Amino acid sequence: MKPCILYFLLLGVAACGNPSTPKPEGYLRIDLPDKHYRLFDSVTFPYRFECPVYARVAPDTTSYNHEPYWLNINLPEKATIHFSYKKIKNNFPDLLNDVHNFVYRHVIKASAITETPIRYSGKKTCGMLYEISGEAASSVQFYVTDSVRHFVRGALYFMETPNYAYLAPMISYYTLDIEHLIETLQWK
Repeated sequence: MKPCILYFLLLGVAACGNPSTPKPEGYLRIDLPDKHYRLFDSVTFPYRFECPVYARVAPDTTSYNHEPYWLNINLPEKATIHFSYKKIKNNFPDLLNDVHNFVYRHVIKASAITETPIRYSGKKTCGMLYEISGEAASSVQFYVTDSVRHFVRGALYFMETPNYAYLAPMISYYTLDIEHLIETLQWK
């Protein structure tokens, strides 16, 4: 045998014994739009707020018990903020309990739940922003209320299997939009 052929034959045999090292998992780059906002102010709704220009606001007709002032704020990358409104009529403790139950239903899959109080004394508005880390179905939830007449609850969902590593940049991006929505929320 010629030495060149023997060399390549031995190289091939030696390479077969080593296990291959897999490449780390990667994700596609996601280009999210620039932040610009517009006012959502429908005459019939008891509130108004600024939402991203790239969002499509539509009445919620998908929930089995939807109500007149419920919205779906549809965002790019298969994300939706489900936005519900309730009038307060001697049911304030029940509404707070519902929020607590909705948020902590995710504790099974969550690695952490961070609570950030919301308080705007000039607008007589308070609430809580919940950031849910881990493989939970909803990554961000919130409620805002004046504690007397108006109560709003919202939740960010992705139409994807929960994968926090993949969704983390979008969650951070949309959390800023939710914070802006909360800051600009006004009761009528």
